[in-house]
Amino acid sequence: MTEEVFAPVVALVPAHSVDEAIGLVNAGPYGLQAGVFTRDLDVAFDAAKRLRVGGVMINDTSSYHADAMPYGGVKDSGYGLEGPRYAVQEMTDPRIIVLNLGTPR
Repeated sequence: MTEEVFAPVVALVPAHSVDEAIGLVNAGPYGLQAGVFTRDLDVAFDAAKRLRVGGVMINDTSSYHADAMPYGGVKDSGYGLEGPRYAVQEMTDPRIIVLNLGTPR
């Protein structure tokens, strides 16, 4: 529970309430994605609002992502976002050019 794993792994930690589960997730150093399984939309939206992760999947695995949506983590889970739009932004070096077209000296 202390290392970020990039493999098909399931880690189970018992929690006595949704609040406790959210606290356990938020207390960790990583925050790529989380999966919340519930039939209660109030619980789903509350968890999505309070979890400190890059993405919250409701009733799906945390490994799901679509190319068009931003994919990335918070805390120690990487830098920047993936996805075509976000990748272009990450690889763009914006700069300004100011031209004074007045009479040269």
